Amino acid sequence: MRLPRLLRSESKPADPAQEESFISHLVELRDRLVKSLIVVLVLFGVCFYFSGDIMKLLSQPLYQSLPAGQKPIFTDQAGAFFTLTKVAFLAALLLSLPWVLYQAWAFVAPGLYEHEKKFALPLIVSSVFFLVVGISFAYFFVLPAAYKFFYAFAADTGADVMQDLQKYWDFTLAIFFGFGLTFEVPVVEMLLVKLGMVTTQQLREARRYVVVGAFVVAAVLTPPDVLSQFMLAVPLCLLYELGIVLAGFISVRSRAPEAPTEAGADTASGGSPGGSA
Repeated sequence: MRLPRLLRSESKPADPAQEESFISHLVELRDRLVKSLIVVLVLFGVCFYFSGDIMKLLSQPLYQSLPAGQKPIFTDQAGAFFTLTKVAFLAALLLSLPWVLYQAWAFVAPGLYEHEKKFALPLIVSSVFFLVVGISFAYFFVLPAAYKFFYAFAADTGADVMQDLQKYWDFTLAIFFGFGLTFEVPVVEMLLVKLGMVTTQQLREARRYVVVGAFVVAAVLTPPDVLSQFMLAVPLCLLYELGIVLAGFISVRSRAPEAPTEAGADTASGGSPGGSA
């Protein structure tokens, strides 16, 4: 029987060089994770020290929309502490993102081919760029417009609105997450085209479905107000068109070198196709 023979057979000894290489990779991965974590923790401490100033900066769209003489409040005695802690942690993550991505790049880059490096590096840089652009767009345009829209309705009722800063931060975080995520659409398109899962022609043909899907995604990722959803869906459609252009450009620039054909190899070696030596 086969099973007893397998049990009696001696296992093939592992290659010591491969084991040593695997362990060295694990050690390098651990070191780079530790370096990333140290930077995040240091930046968290710095951001927590300035968390009050950071929160005031992030609350500017709210302060500009509040009626004259009104200030935001905290309805919970521990609300200020937990809100400032979340603000400091997310600010530290955002500030340390370039360093963390550099550590990831330094770990995987030695194992990539040259044409893969030409694709991976622009992909990492563009992902950070579009994330920052999405959050900035939400901060400078969406939040002020959304709060002016809300307070305009409140003014029609004649009632005063007491804004809780903790709820404001939850709302702001949802807006930042939604816009930061959806502004990565061009990066996703470049990745899909590079992996051969879709073509730029297929992306062009899917435009009509993308328009409908953009409003569905906006309804899911943003708070339930029409203005925020509209201000997310329209840029999403524009970013989809930008992604088609970038995907076509970067797939050409990062194309793998073509392997020499058999005829070319024969010619290079001095022989001629169909001829005698």
